[in-house]
Amino acid sequence: MAESIKILTGNFDVPGIEQLDVYRKNGGYAGLEKALKQMSPDEIVEEVKKSGVRGRGGAGFPMGMKWGFLAKPEGVPRYLVCNGDESEPGTFKDHYLMMKSPHLLIEGMIISSFALGANTSFIYVRGELMYVINILEKAIAEAKAAGLLGKNILGTGYDLELVVQPGGGAYICGEETALLESLEGKRGNPRNKPPFPAVKGLYQCPTVVNNVESISTTPWIVLNGGEEYAKVGIGRSTGTKLISASGHVKNPGVYEIELGLPVEEFIYSDQYLGGIRDGHGLKAVVAGGSSVPILPKDLILKTAAGEPRLMSYESLSDGGFASGTMLGSGGFIAMDETTCIVRNTWNFSRFYRHESCGQCSPCREGTGWMEKVLYRIEHGKGNERDIDLLVDVAKKIEGNTICPLGDAAAWPVASAIRHFRDEFEWHVKNPEAATKKGAVYQPELSLA
Repeated sequence: MAESIKILTGNFDVPGIEQLDVYRKNGGYAGLEKALKQMSPDEIVEEVKKSGVRGRGGAGFPMGMKWGFLAKPEGVPRYLVCNGDESEPGTFKDHYLMMKSPHLLIEGMIISSFALGANTSFIYVRGELMYVINILEKAIAEAKAAGLLGKNILGTGYDLELVVQPGGGAYICGEETALLESLEGKRGNPRNKPPFPAVKGLYQCPTVVNNVESISTTPWIVLNGGEEYAKVGIGRSTGTKLISASGHVKNPGVYEIELGLPVEEFIYSDQYLGGIRDGHGLKAVVAGGSSVPILPKDLILKTAAGEPRLMSYESLSDGGFASGTMLGSGGFIAMDETTCIVRNTWNFSRFYRHESCGQCSPCREGTGWMEKVLYRIEHGKGNERDIDLLVDVAKKIEGNTICPLGDAAAWPVASAIRHFRDEFEWHVKNPEAATKKGAVYQPELSLA
């Protein structure tokens, strides 16, 4: 089996790669040298557009296109904000990247800030990750001492201050406008859009918000060219993707894969997850973090048309929510037949009820309602009307909130009932059996 290209993680196993001298000995900051000394900001933006790289935080919006929307009024500062508030259950690849190779992100921040005309940029990191914040701040100090940050970077006349900001301790702060509110010292409530951050963002100035993984691709793109990046991957899913893999697999961890890798190969190959733990079979997968629709084994391995399902934006979403899901933030959670789907869905629902900012009525009331009904079903006090009630509440939340948290809360519930309705019905019809410790509805499953 051919080794896939490693755009982000190729040097992660090098001892001391988090240190500036080791990072530079392994090619670090060569992309910055080229960007500042040989390229104009517009040329860098053009290369990012050619690469086709899409936002790796969950939405998958083309990064170059997002950069192109940035307003450039005279006499008004522009900002780049890196979203490191990684709070999606099942996702942990961004803080792994910052921990293992902080200078990769810093180099990407400097290149991207130069391309966007920003002289002050921010890395917003989840507040609980203080050890990561300490690593970043040490690396920033090293870069400053070496003339790679601050005034007159590399003698080019370009100035940049880079600030690491601890997050507000809320999942909602991962939404870009709530993040900006938090960065300004306010409660992290999402803003109405328009205006979009590209026009009025941080301090009401033009702002680009990008994910850690997204920004970390720019050194490679600058060095090798956008067209070379676009040759990696498949179709409009170009490049590589970091995947946070967890659950009932033999080899959980963070993997950098080429987009287009078959899901089946990712799960069962020894190069990746190594299959489901011994003696058990795959039951379901959450492919992109807790907010995306869950899929049963037959639909995660193959599309409804019988084609192999691929790890790409297009293939995972093939069939819409009737039979597909989303790549999302890359939080890949595999579940075997010992998993109770009702209990899992209730657990996800508890999270979204707790993390709702309460600004929008459908989300504030709906997440609480879904959590209570799921609790009722899981604890043997539900009835058959509750199942359709959950579907109805999810429909009323979806698409009716300022930010996507409402959708994120609704999709797991709706998809779990869509694909595992028999399991919900079993809980309702067999409350005594369903509430026994360790009880799981198990129709006939073939182990794989």
